[in-house]
Formats: sequence, C-alpha cells, structure tokens
Amino acid sequence: MSNLQLNQDEIMRFLMGFLVLLWVGCQGPKKEKSGPTLPEKGVAESLPPSQKKVILFFGNSITAGYQLDMNQAFPAIIQQKIDSLGLSYQVINAGLSGETTASGKNRIDWVLRTVPDIFILELGANDGLRGLPLKETPKNLQVIIDKVKLINPEVKIVITGMEVPPNLGEAYTRQFRNIFPTLAKNNAAVLIPFLLVDVAGRPSLNLPDGIHPTPEGHFLIAELVWETLLPLLELN
Repeated sequence: MSNLQLNQDEIMRFLMGFLVLLWVGCQGPKKEKSGPTLPEKGVAESLPPSQKKVILFFGNSITAGYQLDMNQAFPAIIQQKIDSLGLSYQVINAGLSGETTASGKNRIDWVLRTVPDIFILELGANDGLRGLPLKETPKNLQVIIDKVKLINPEVKIVITGMEVPPNLGEAYTRQFRNIFPTLAKNNAAVLIPFLLVDVAGRPSLNLPDGIHPTPEGHFLIAELVWETLLPLLELN
C-alpha cells in the first residue's frame, strides 16, 4: 500500500467534496478535454492486435481521466509501463464520466465486443452519491462480472474500492465500503481497497474542483494499480 498517510480530516473533506461535485456533474453532460472515450468512438477503433492480450479498464470519470488528455489518465500510464517492459498487452480505457453500476451493467455487452484477459472494475461511487439502495449496487456489479466471465472464463479480475461521505449515515457508509471486499472474495478477484488513497484530500494532486486527480495524481493512482496488476501479467 502507499507510503503516503492521509489524516481523517483530509479524507472527510475529500469525500464531502466528492459528493457535491458528483451531484453537480450528474445534472448534465459536460465536455471533456480528453475527447471521446472508447464508448463514444467505438470499440473497432481501439481493438488491439490479435497477438496482444487485453487489459480492459471499465469505470467512471476517474478511469476516463476527467478534464485530462487520455494519455494522462492512469490507464494510459499503465500502458506506458507495459510497453517499457516489452510486454504483449494492450490497455483499453472504457471509462465514462457519470457512470453508475446500473448504466455500466447496460453498457458492458457493447464494451465486451473487445474480449478482456484482465478486467479492472472501477464503479460504484456514483451509486453512493445518489443514495441508491445498496442492495442493487453489488447485484449490478455481479452482473457485469458474470458477463465478463461468460465471454472469457479465464479472465483475471481486479476490483477497485471507493468511499462515500459519512453524512449518508454510518450504516450506509459501512455497507458501501463492504461491497468491494465481499465482491472480490465471492469472485476470486484481486482487491484494491481504495483507489484514491494516495491522492484524496491533497490539493496539489487534484484539479481545482478538489476532487478529480491531476496528471500527477493519476501517476500515483497508476503506481498503486501497477503494484496489483504486475503479478497478474505474463512476463515472458
């Protein structure tokens, strides 16, 4: 895990800001500097060469690289690390800002026109934002995982955890947090407990909104993900 330490006040400020910003973001679509993501451009434009294995990142604005160029988002940094080692993997960024687990469930069939060998699932934060019944969130995530496993029974899955603000209530906050380790355990998946642990609450690592990571923040996210991902790669 990270050498950086977050105090409780920083985490709480981050989570409260996250709630406000995501609520504003859900009021309508906004133009992203990063340009179209995979769902808007079409899978065919991003299909990897047949000899390469596919690492598919499926998530929301964090994965999409909100307000950044696509090559600054953490999935692109992962691709750079892979290329530097000469490994035969192609990263696909299927992040979409504002995505909930329900909309992700509806989108996954289309995205799976590209069959993943490794699947990184980064969804759930927007469910917590909207105060959705949390019995639906793990159900939706499980449907997504089941569909990924159906198309490739040998797929390796990584689940990234998130946090919600405490103002939603202790029971809701605890239930939300427990979704991700439970889902990982039930599916023999690898868990990253909190994707933003290295950047949450740190102004220098976030955009002026105080929530979405800067390029430097995405670099730290990539470092965290890389620690988990590297053991899953075939190195020869």
